[in-house]
Amino acid sequence: MAPFILLLVSFLFFKGLGLLGLPIFASWQDCARYATVLLYLFTASAHFTPTREDLIKMVPATFPYPRQLVFITGICEILGALGLLIAPLRLIAGLCLTALLIAMFPANINAARHNIPLRGKRPTPLGLRIFLQFVFIAATLWAAL
Repeated sequence: MAPFILLLVSFLFFKGLGLLGLPIFASWQDCARYATVLLYLFTASAHFTPTREDLIKMVPATFPYPRQLVFITGICEILGALGLLIAPLRLIAGLCLTALLIAMFPANINAARHNIPLRGKRPTPLGLRIFLQFVFIAATLWAAL
């Protein structure tokens, strides 16, 4: 839930800065882009902190090398976030991040089904997680356009 809250609050904060005259945040889409970048940098950070162990447990047993997968997906999130900031790379970064969200979704399903905690908290219920997944995909694609 923290990533969604970060996305929403940062989006509104950036829009507020735009309304105060900061031109970089003038459009709704620019605000969405920067909020989405923050979202991915925040979620990527978990791949390189003690929370990493929780993420490793979320990876379904059918996937080999869960430690490496968590590391690689964290790097992909960082690179994708940076790509959203570079106009010529924006669309491909958004499409790659969308594919990454879809590819990582089995870990969220696994966490919900097997009650695997993240940071000591119960996993997000699957129905809510599916909704959030669509929100993150929509924000990513909007940021990429």
